[in-house]
Amino acid sequence: MSSIVLAALLGATIVNASPSLNARQSITALATSQIDTFTPYTYYASAGYCTNTQTLAWDCGTNCDANPDFQPVASGGNGDSVQYWFVGYDPNLDTVIVSHQGTDPSEIMPLITDADFFLTNLDSTLFPGISSSIEVHNGFGDAQASTATDVLAAVESAMSTYGTTSVTMVGHSLGAAITLLDSVYLPLWLPAGTTFQTIGYGLPRVGNQDFANYIDANVYLTHINHEEDPVPTCPGMFLDFVHPAGEVHIQDSGEWAACPGQDNPSTQCIVGDVPEIWDGDLSDHDGPYNGVEMGC
Repeated sequence: MSSIVLAALLGATIVNASPSLNARQSITALATSQIDTFTPYTYYASAGYCTNTQTLAWDCGTNCDANPDFQPVASGGNGDSVQYWFVGYDPNLDTVIVSHQGTDPSEIMPLITDADFFLTNLDSTLFPGISSSIEVHNGFGDAQASTATDVLAAVESAMSTYGTTSVTMVGHSLGAAITLLDSVYLPLWLPAGTTFQTIGYGLPRVGNQDFANYIDANVYLTHINHEEDPVPTCPGMFLDFVHPAGEVHIQDSGEWAACPGQDNPSTQCIVGDVPEIWDGDLSDHDGPYNGVEMGC
């Protein structure tokens, strides 16, 4: 599915991955057919948890079997100090896929609730020309920087080998945070005319208001939250962290609600459904997302 089709499904417009902030005027429920279009990407996000050896061979059980025609190009990480990642090409979707490993809910919560993190500028070498007013979580920034140049080289190779101009970035949890930063990084280095889309699952807040505004103006993002998952409510807004637009919230009823705006306070959306961290349930973090549980 192209980024243009995905935009149409969610009632938004896209020109080189730049959404209109006015495109989504009200909370709407996605149809089953719309929900199903995310499934290939959900499996790619889940496959991010598999080892670099597994994804390079594209032999990782259900996650790989769900997209059998995928052509891996490169993989990396060690699953410890550096999150696993992989890059390849999906001929059915005609897009390069970039996926980053997430982390166990018990491991990400300290990263986004402890007092040790802070907002900081993006690395000017990796992100040339990005305003100094844009700030991101220092831990997420470090995680993205550790793989950035390798991921870029792999994407360039995949685009050249398969003749595509489409790049889709996916991830869950910490992987979604890294992916969102890739969504700022990769367009700075890839050719004009490349189209991008980003699909994150259980995405924590990554940056400040200026960061969220930049994402809204320059990235076509959909971030999907499952029921009472507390991770997307962290770090707190009182710490000056802000979610960009593009939320889809899976409610207890199973309805997928497209929530307009940044940090929509409706009870149909994650901020209203989980107003305080203790209102959440960490067991919701891994899904299921339309039947797909995250993990390898």
